[in-house]
Amino acid sequence: MLRELHIENIAVIERADIEPGPGLNVLTGETGAGKSIVIDSLQAVLGSRVSRELVRTGAPKASVSAAFSSEKAEGWLKERDLEPTGWYDRENPDDCGILIRRRISSEGKSSAWINGENATAAELRELGAQLLDIHGQNDGRALLDEANHRAYLDSFGGLEAELAAYRERYEAWRATKKELDRLDMNEREREFRLLELERTVQELEGARLSAGEEAALSARRELLRNSEKLTEALDAAYEALYGASPSAVELAGDAAGWCRRAAGLAPELTGAADELDAALAALGDAAELIRDFRDSLDIDEGEYDALETRLAQLRRLEKRYNCDEAGLIAALESAREEYARLQNSSELREELASELAKREKAAYNAARDLSNKRIASAKRLAGRVQAGLRELSMPGVRFETEIKPLEGEPGFDETGCDEVRFLMSANAGEAPGRISRIASGGELARIMLVMKDALTERAGPDTLVFDEIDEGVSGVAAQRVAEKLAHISRSKQVICVTHLPQIAAMADTHFHVEKQTRDGRTYTAVTPLGREGRIREIARLHGGDNITDTTLKSAAEQLDAASEFKKEDKEDDIRGKGC
Repeated sequence: MLRELHIENIAVIERADIEPGPGLNVLTGETGAGKSIVIDSLQAVLGSRVSRELVRTGAPKASVSAAFSSEKAEGWLKERDLEPTGWYDRENPDDCGILIRRRISSEGKSSAWINGENATAAELRELGAQLLDIHGQNDGRALLDEANHRAYLDSFGGLEAELAAYRERYEAWRATKKELDRLDMNEREREFRLLELERTVQELEGARLSAGEEAALSARRELLRNSEKLTEALDAAYEALYGASPSAVELAGDAAGWCRRAAGLAPELTGAADELDAALAALGDAAELIRDFRDSLDIDEGEYDALETRLAQLRRLEKRYNCDEAGLIAALESAREEYARLQNSSELREELASELAKREKAAYNAARDLSNKRIASAKRLAGRVQAGLRELSMPGVRFETEIKPLEGEPGFDETGCDEVRFLMSANAGEAPGRISRIASGGELARIMLVMKDALTERAGPDTLVFDEIDEGVSGVAAQRVAEKLAHISRSKQVICVTHLPQIAAMADTHFHVEKQTRDGRTYTAVTPLGREGRIREIARLHGGDNITDTTLKSAAEQLDAASEFKKEDKEDDIRGKGC
């Protein structure tokens, strides 16, 4: 669960420290006060895209820190050799915890840390998916997109392993089909391709390509280009060593002889004499190397032109085939292989066709197995959603999942062999139809709430965040949504931005978000409320600024009624478990 959230210089929030508790946490306040900025901050610290517009005007940087406790993420930490931290929980300092920090500069650059170690935005998103699920205002609209329905159903059914096993067979079938499609060209295209490949092979084989040849030729050409200067330098060096009078070798020999005579009189000069003898030998070796290299410079006047011609040929081929020397060698090998394959295409085609049939059967059988599990999951999902909608004052609504075979050949794709579509009937006696054509905004919000409850119960994160789940909901329906959130919060930590007094009254922890102006600057404060503060805030949600003794009394009664509901819900839960 989320233990602490520290926000600094994010939009109009200069500084805020929020400590959500277990159960249901709500944030209320006037429209535009900054409630959604808290959600934006959570999204930022969990790896969403950020920009400099998020940084408070005039501030050099913004930062968000979030502390979580989550056993589900321990494996993720261990895989990356990250030690858990328990700094946030003074009562349980050894408790496993996760501290995430993200900083955004005024230029829009960001950096992040997980338990003190540098982290990427991708790692934040990966870890964040295990810690927290944010239901934004657009999630209800995502339910309208039928392209998402299959993924919702697979997630509810826990079919990730079955889907992965199917996709492995599908990819094997697809790779074989792709190879077969290359061979399935008409005879004229085949003959044309064979001629094209034959020309390529002849041209590249005729070039007698050799790895490293171009570099060697370029080096030789450079040497020939400077041969006159090179010969002049070698002759001068050899002349200085041997040809001059006295030469360097003669002078070194004289010096060595005199030093050896001196060493006979002063033994401590023996080392110097040895050094001179070694130098004399080195000078002789150097002179021989210079002479041999000079003698090897048998410059053929036509060699330079031949080098230029060969290099021009190689570069022309590289330009034609759009590659370097190594690429030309690879292109030759590839052309030979394809030429041989096309020449023997009839035999290869039979082999591939046989293999494709086997893999198509394996993929289709795996798709059917997956489909059967989807059908079973769809029945469970329909029952779960129907029951949840009845709890949300939608007893007449029917919800079902339509699963139809994919049309066309081969009857399956990367997702399996099913078209999946959610259908609903808003009123008793009406045939179910597409959600996009039937559901109102309030109905979408309630369906999505039930879906979130169902999808996260099995293996979802410990914390659910709802950003204005109450869109389009009022009256009795609002009360039922509040009760549903309270019930979900018995097993999950729930954080909810709301304008509904019914939801605010159900809160276990209530934060008030208020915008203030000081010295010409706007500031947003996030303040936890006690009972009296909650009564006034609930009264404001009911009647705006017109807060009277009657609205205050009504708000207090609503708080008491909410407490009684949560108490009875807990007792019902205990009885349901047979405790």
